[in-house]
Amino acid sequence: MNQSTHESSHHKREDNRLSTRTGRIMLYILLGLALCIGAFMISIYPTIITKSEQEANIKVPANATPEMVSDTLTKYLGEKYANSVLRLAKLRRIDISQRHGAYTIPAGTNVLNAMRKLTSGAQTPVRITINGFRDMPKMISLISRKMEFPEDSLRAVLRDSLFLSQYGLTPANAMALFMDNTYETYWTASARQLVEKIGESYNYYWDDGRKDLAASLGLSPAEIMVVASIVDEETNKEVEKPTIGRLYINRLHNNMKLQADPTVRFALGDFTVQRILHKDLSVESPYNTYLHHGLPPGPIRTTSETTVSQILNSQPNNYLYMCAREDFSGRHNFASTYQEHLENALRYQARLDERDITR
Repeated sequence: MNQSTHESSHHKREDNRLSTRTGRIMLYILLGLALCIGAFMISIYPTIITKSEQEANIKVPANATPEMVSDTLTKYLGEKYANSVLRLAKLRRIDISQRHGAYTIPAGTNVLNAMRKLTSGAQTPVRITINGFRDMPKMISLISRKMEFPEDSLRAVLRDSLFLSQYGLTPANAMALFMDNTYETYWTASARQLVEKIGESYNYYWDDGRKDLAASLGLSPAEIMVVASIVDEETNKEVEKPTIGRLYINRLHNNMKLQADPTVRFALGDFTVQRILHKDLSVESPYNTYLHHGLPPGPIRTTSETTVSQILNSQPNNYLYMCAREDFSGRHNFASTYQEHLENALRYQARLDERDITR
């Protein structure tokens, strides 16, 4: 055997040994990986796929501590689930207490997805629904309960004349800004940011076209909002709202007192009153349109885009008076003369007497 043949044979043996060693190492690596996966499946995976039993709204306030977050998670999701979420977050080296915000964990969410939700910083929007509020303080209280800011912050914004002027409003008629709707914002939004968001919707509605329609009726957008609030209190019959809106605008143009019963109920602070008594008409309040000419200082309730649009697009009429129908259908009898109105009123009052309705 010559030297070159001997060297070739030697190299082949070396290659075979190297190949065998490499294969053995790869086998060990695969076995180790399999063991790790097995250990994971046995010890960790069951924990990760554990699902929440109920929906939970987790709020992480500004300057929260890890202990506060742990307590909150435990309160709403249970100790075992909470500990698992925190353990996974720690593995990712993320402190949930630094994720200022509000997060909804739906029922059935596994631990891994809950951890991802809480560590991502992607808040769940808060839905603020405005629907026929008659009381500004109560509305402020209910809104504030859903937000991080205190009531005083929202109250201060709605008393800020300069801020409200950008919407053509004042503190007296600030309720006009809150048109019936559902608004979405984040729990961490400030009171001013929330009102700005609602104000954007108000300005969007009151575009140049609708402002021109209001002007054609001799009123500003804010004044139309006040009329609409009275109309909404007068009836829930959509077909009557344009007629009633025009009736009150007719009275304004004729320099007549509105004499709207809902404004008396507002002044009394009692919207359950069915029968307005003569003594009620003298209650001292700038909202009592039996005592004072013109519109009340502000809306007597929040109103909807639908009602406002019905008034803006209403057909002219010559009605100056209205009275609830004596059949208690919720509809009204309309009149152009006081004599006709008096006849309608007497029929209605007689039916109230028959049913012994005193208030």
